[in-house]
Amino acid sequence: MRDINVSEIIFKVKNMCSPANCILNSDIYNSLKNAQIAEKSPIGKEMLSQIIENADIAKTDNVPICQDTGMAVVFVTIGQNVHITGGSLTDAINEGIRLGYTQNYLRKSIVKDPFIRVNTNDNTPAIIHYNIVEGDKLKIELAPKGAGSENMSKIFMLKPSDGIQGAKNAIISAVETAGPNPCPPMIIGVGCGGNFELSALLAKKALLRPVGTHSQIPHIKQMEIELLEKINRTGIGPQGLGGNTTALAVNIDTYATHIACMPIAVNISCHVTRHTVCEI
Repeated sequence: MRDINVSEIIFKVKNMCSPANCILNSDIYNSLKNAQIAEKSPIGKEMLSQIIENADIAKTDNVPICQDTGMAVVFVTIGQNVHITGGSLTDAINEGIRLGYTQNYLRKSIVKDPFIRVNTNDNTPAIIHYNIVEGDKLKIELAPKGAGSENMSKIFMLKPSDGIQGAKNAIISAVETAGPNPCPPMIIGVGCGGNFELSALLAKKALLRPVGTHSQIPHIKQMEIELLEKINRTGIGPQGLGGNTTALAVNIDTYATHIACMPIAVNISCHVTRHTVCEI
């Protein structure tokens, strides 16, 4: 067994919060630069220029890319030979988020109860997903997710007879319904299969895949390429002001499912699809 003390986890998570909110990942940044060159609409091109400039200022001045510094979504991959010492892993992650958000003056956006909406004032609790694997490493991925794009997400419980075309129609309808609200260009995570809750988790995790990469499953890769082309023909464009850059990526993850159902979850994210990773 390999011992990891919670103090190290707190320190690592705390130091992830500012970069996750202030530095746009290089794959997204480069995709925006390429989109600006290819954008045919003058207004769309100008919007992309402003988005890129905003990302540059955020990185240089170490300020958030967006005023919505999100709900902290954390994916933890923990080796089964890791032993956490000194306290709870969940408590340590939340303490790291609390320190990272308060010490870096990041906006606190979490209310304790969905109906009695009193702010917790430290952006906790985080949403934490655990995955146990072989080995003695601990990997933590922090993905702050803003509410504007999250509110545009959808889940469809399709019938198996709807088939792949039904899934495509559902995904496109979710994007068209969202329109300008998620601050396009969007990154679209899609979860196909599993059940009600797993499809949504698959969609969320799909957002973390680097822009420009595709599924290893041939028919899913083809589906990603086709959907991105169709979505960019909707004309929504950057910031919803028209153009041919409505989305930067459609990332689809799949899982086995029941013979009687076909869940499709669409988790929409804005161009500020942030995440950072550390390994202990």
